[in-house]
Amino acid sequence: MVDFGNTLKSLRIGKQLTQAQLAQRLGLTKSVISAYETGLRMPSYDILISIAKIFNVSTDFLLGLEKKQEVDFSGLSDEEISALLNLIRVMKRR
Repeated sequence: MVDFGNTLKSLRIGKQLTQAQLAQRLGLTKSVISAYETGLRMPSYDILISIAKIFNVSTDFLLGLEKKQEVDFSGLSDEEISALLNLIRVMKRR
């Protein structure tokens, strides 16, 4: 459960969302999001699917079953996508 909480927190911060903002999108309270992130609670299947949609990841990724994360390149030029892919390659070599 802790892996899910850490993953959720990381995704939320990466999208620059507060717990309150994420809670509002999901129709939940801030305290529920906090409980998810600290591992005190796990979301229902419906909420898990909604979270996956918000962050454009699979439910397997959220649950720690899949370590690969997809990146949404929509709205970026071919040049920007190429630059990001090159940066990822360089980072993987370290």
